[in-house]
Amino acid sequence: MTKIETYWQQFAAKHNLSSELPEAWMFGDGSPEMADELGHLVVKGIKTGTCSAFPLYELEGEEIPQVGQYEMILDGRNLSLAIIQTTKVEILPMNQVSEEFARSEGEGDLSYRYWYDAHEAFFLQALRAYGLEFTPELLLVCQNFQMVDLYQNT
Repeated sequence: MTKIETYWQQFAAKHNLSSELPEAWMFGDGSPEMADELGHLVVKGIKTGTCSAFPLYELEGEEIPQVGQYEMILDGRNLSLAIIQTTKVEILPMNQVSEEFARSEGEGDLSYRYWYDAHEAFFLQALRAYGLEFTPELLLVCQNFQMVDLYQNT
């Protein structure tokens, strides 16, 4: 059993949850640096939201997050960092994302402008890999969550 599986089994037993391992993933573009940066914003309680392009869920066969769902957040070395639980999910065009949600992502100066510019650049690159173009009406899956457990390396 991996450390990730052991971590989940201990958490699940303590909270009387299913022992089935939830999705384990890292934030960002797959780089260790971005995963660490964004993961540590979660640990500090600054990052309580994330979003992804809806078309990528379809293309990659991913399930849309559901309220109440647990997920395991990994750091840039694919090691356990924390467990989160989804509190809200909305699917809406990028140009209709609220300032409140943009702040919940916890990035940069927490302004809407920073959020929009950073995410436009991110989605331009992510969509290009599939031959898709970015538009301000790009549907996003906006997920809010709470950190429910912080991994303690013992």
